[in-house]
Amino acid sequence: MKKLTVVFFLFVFLSIPSLINAENEDSIPSLKQDEKIEYIFTGNGNFKLLPETKENLVAKIQKHIDLFSEKLRNRFSVWLSRSGRYIEKMKEILVEKGLPEDLVYLPLIESGFSVNAKSPAKAVGPWQFIESTAKRYGLVIDWWRDERKDPIKSTIAAANYLNDLYKMFGDWSLALAAYNAGEGRIFRAVNKIGENDYWSLLNTRYIPRETQNYVPKFIAAITIAKQPENFGFDNIDLHKPLEFEEVIISSPTDLDIIANCAETDLETIKKLNPELKKWCTPMNVKEYKIRIPAGKKEVFLQNFENIPEDKRFSYDTYIVKKGDTINKIAKKTKLSTHVLYEMNGTEVFKNLTPGTKIMLPPKDKYTLSKEDIYHEKKSSKKAKSSKKKIKQKSKPVSVKKVSHKKVNKSKK
Repeated sequence: MKKLTVVFFLFVFLSIPSLINAENEDSIPSLKQDEKIEYIFTGNGNFKLLPETKENLVAKIQKHIDLFSEKLRNRFSVWLSRSGRYIEKMKEILVEKGLPEDLVYLPLIESGFSVNAKSPAKAVGPWQFIESTAKRYGLVIDWWRDERKDPIKSTIAAANYLNDLYKMFGDWSLALAAYNAGEGRIFRAVNKIGENDYWSLLNTRYIPRETQNYVPKFIAAITIAKQPENFGFDNIDLHKPLEFEEVIISSPTDLDIIANCAETDLETIKKLNPELKKWCTPMNVKEYKIRIPAGKKEVFLQNFENIPEDKRFSYDTYIVKKGDTINKIAKKTKLSTHVLYEMNGTEVFKNLTPGTKIMLPPKDKYTLSKEDIYHEKKSSKKAKSSKKKIKQKSKPVSVKKVSHKKVNKSKK
């Protein structure tokens, strides 16, 4: 009887895991290959990403869906939440440019919709532009601002770039691959296989692994973003949509002054204008269009008019002394020559005279950025190099004295 009891309990104990698994399988049904195709976003209309002839490649997309919804679940939730702030404005721009609105999900895999995202390759912003491409599409990058971080201006640039890429390749998957790897590399890859098809490039050595995963990853991101609840992303707390008004400022102005005039805080102004890198609007433009919270334009203009122009912009002053050069001033002020040029232009340093006033960033509002530190080191090396050259030029040339001894010639 004891043996029978032990056997019974052993049978029950071994059956529990299979019963639990059966219950889990009922709650999360496994999908067959043809069922997966139904819920995976493969494109629509003119925006076809996965042709019907390539449906055997669904597994590549499923791999990224599993990655986003399981291993990277928390991170992807943050990306989805953040998208709420920008997605509507970005979608408007894409549609206005005649592009598929679903391209709006590209920043999900590029930056997670972070305006401050920076890659190891120094690509910046929600659309991850490298500097050369950004400038080619009209974005300004200088000491004062980096428009790759501007969610509106960078979206316009991205729309124009994507439009050009589609015109080049006539295929959205290839256009997206070119966005990731560069159009030159994709042109060469397509020529090598003799087929204008992104999916035929997979598992070849002609495009990087990152580019091989790029379109499947994008399709996976769109698939989840369009139906997050189907992948367990319930109750996503979407950030409030970006809303603002714009005002034109005709002279450089501190951001905290702008915040006070708009009756808001400095952090709000910085978030609305993420392209601005310094304490004020750029000095190198005649006027600047700045964003303030929606509904604050009238009160801003009233408050702004009451502030004298010479009280709107902060800076410190250095008085030029006899013998000063730009390098000496940079050393004394612990700033790079690059910063001094940005604040004052170049003309003032061509003929420095005692008593000349040089503008410096205000110590209480300015902190050295990585870019400033880089320019400071570069400036320091340049100054040392020029000193070394001057020393070498001024060094007296030593002349060896040659003694001429009389040589007695023997008579032959």
